[in-house]
Amino acid sequence: MNRLKVFNFIGLLILSTSIFGQKVGKSAVSMNSCEGAINILEDGEFRLKFTGKTNGNPVSNYSSLEALSSKNLLWCSFIASTTGDLTFHANVKNEFIQMVIFEEGAGDICGEIKSGASEIKRLHISKDYKTLGLDYKVDNSVLYAFPMERGQKIYAVFATEEGAKEELFLQWRFIPEELLQLETKIVDKRNDDFAPTLSFRLRDEESGLPIIGGLVLEGTRTLEGLYTGSDFFFNIERACKIFVKCDIEGYFFHDSLYELNGFEDVEISIPMEKIASGRSMNIEEIEFIPGTSEILKSSEPKLRRVKDFLALNSDLEVEIQGHVFALGDNSFAAQRVSEARAKRVMKYLIDNGIERSRLSAAGYGNTRPIYPEPKLFYEEQANRRVEIVVK
Repeated sequence: MNRLKVFNFIGLLILSTSIFGQKVGKSAVSMNSCEGAINILEDGEFRLKFTGKTNGNPVSNYSSLEALSSKNLLWCSFIASTTGDLTFHANVKNEFIQMVIFEEGAGDICGEIKSGASEIKRLHISKDYKTLGLDYKVDNSVLYAFPMERGQKIYAVFATEEGAKEELFLQWRFIPEELLQLETKIVDKRNDDFAPTLSFRLRDEESGLPIIGGLVLEGTRTLEGLYTGSDFFFNIERACKIFVKCDIEGYFFHDSLYELNGFEDVEISIPMEKIASGRSMNIEEIEFIPGTSEILKSSEPKLRRVKDFLALNSDLEVEIQGHVFALGDNSFAAQRVSEARAKRVMKYLIDNGIERSRLSAAGYGNTRPIYPEPKLFYEEQANRRVEIVVK
């Protein structure tokens, strides 16, 4: 269970401890001001509350912060106890949320912010999101984790709609360098400082942390090969299509095709999903002659990938599920074909060295479509699939 710490502001800051009775940061004055910033001392989950007001506009000297809702702020301070990466996720229920990360310079961060001298390290001032943060897995509302040196101090400032007394739910995690080193291995094959860079980052889908695995590149002679690491850097020498395969023990495999224009840097994050009971891997590329269980020759590479995946995870037991696309209620023919296709895939795996005792097959006809009312061809194709489900 995650540790829960609760901050409520009612006139003065009142500390409510979790069921574990753990200590949290302290504040001498209102946390809607820089001087009253909450000192975050350790990882955990926190509940903070916007007061609905702020005295003046403490960030008026920053032209880049004109869109910040500066009349309703929450301030948090953090000092890195060692070198590492700062990550967090923050969300509110009703209004939008904004975020600014300031770095302390000469030792008076509040004075530096008021004068416009403090450097902004991360900034997210869109009013379109109720959730934002810093992490290794980046999207429209989440920015990259912030690397910090030992003793470095930052202020995280959160803003919401003026007058709103929203609760802010904050999940805070600082990852020390020694832990990152265990999980990171950089492979840098660049040899031209002027050519665009192609980078791949293998990340655990749930935590966003780096993970080490095998990366196979195909499709362009200069990059083809097998590489082992977590972060990979290559030069792009020309426009091309590149096929990427990634395998890590304990994770579902990942295959993707990318088109590169050869003129700009390309950064690709590959989220890897951990294997767990009940989770499934959708294998759309296994195709059959329409209306039959005869596997098309073009499906052989993907079948080999499934075989290799099961060989790499030798203790795994799976159910091979067949699904077909058909309109209307599930028919006897649809059910029969889906079962036959699942059994045909199972036979291929057994014939290629996977133990029969690890496999079972089931057909579901058209009873479990991904798109119940498909309108586009790719939606129909998604319904017509084979899934590998972990028991």
